[in-house]
Amino acid sequence: MKRKIAVIAFGGNAILPKEQRGLQAEQMTNAKKAAALMIHIVKKGYDLIIVHGNGPQVGNLLIQMEEAITKIPPFSLEVCDAMTEGSMGFMLEKAIINELRKNSIDKVVATLITQVIVDKNDPAFANPTKPNGPFYSKYRAQMLVREKK
Repeated sequence: MKRKIAVIAFGGNAILPKEQRGLQAEQMTNAKKAAALMIHIVKKGYDLIIVHGNGPQVGNLLIQMEEAITKIPPFSLEVCDAMTEGSMGFMLEKAIINELRKNSIDKVVATLITQVIVDKNDPAFANPTKPNGPFYSKYRAQMLVREKK
């Protein structure tokens, strides 16, 4: 029998909508709501692959890092991205496992951290429209330019 697989893709705003503060409890509640919806697909015999964006989460982590700059050295965007992939994956995995158990469904759930290659010549870089992370003062921006050379 051939396995049926469904791919579910959603953005980071599904776990952290703009109107919410970004509290862990809020994000966990949103993950639980998503898991409750996904269980209907599992009940129809599908295995799931879930992919997600994490723009708001990684942006918030970058701001946290910048605010703590005098105490703790910040991580790069790519490491912050992996950190938020992991935390979102954990919240979704926990919510899905709990929903599966509540419905007496025996399935394995795993979170994977992935990497992608972004084409440096992508035309979208000519007109960026979605800021991510902190906005810097002129002084801080000049300092970062000197440090990163």
